[in-house]
Amino acid sequence: MVPLAVHSGQAGPPGRTLQIVSTGTSAAGRAGLAEPGIDAARLRVAVLRLSRRLRKHDLAGLTPSQLSTLSYVGASGPVRLGDLAAAERIAPSTLTRLVNVLESRGYVQRQPAPDDARASLVTVTESGRAALARIRAEGTAMLADILRTLPPDQLTALEVALPALESLAGSG
Repeated sequence: MVPLAVHSGQAGPPGRTLQIVSTGTSAAGRAGLAEPGIDAARLRVAVLRLSRRLRKHDLAGLTPSQLSTLSYVGASGPVRLGDLAAAERIAPSTLTRLVNVLESRGYVQRQPAPDDARASLVTVTESGRAALARIRAEGTAMLADILRTLPPDQLTALEVALPALESLAGSG
């Protein structure tokens, strides 16, 4: 195991180094480290398990890929199919199938692009907005229920870590 030393910046006193450990070693196994450590493998597993728990509620009959596409269109407004495929990092043919399903359920609609007769714009419908709002509300309620099971010190730790988690989630 070779820990990566990373300057922690604003996370602690100037010059403090935080150990980022890229193996699955437990905190007890790292007891010999002079500085606090973050086990990247443990963090990854915890984030993935929490994500999986949050996805177990009803997604309005949508797959995670369909929900991701609907969410992007809902947040971005009218978007060209090609731009949507690039944003979702999927092949245009795969995106076309996703949009077909969303369109058949009334969640999105296609319209001709005003500046290019060969292109289509995808927009979210009122039904799509309502589905997104319901899914978000259910997911937030589910997470709130999970958070209520934690002791106060762990809730405080999550509150302090939230800006870092938001930063990590935005990098990608």
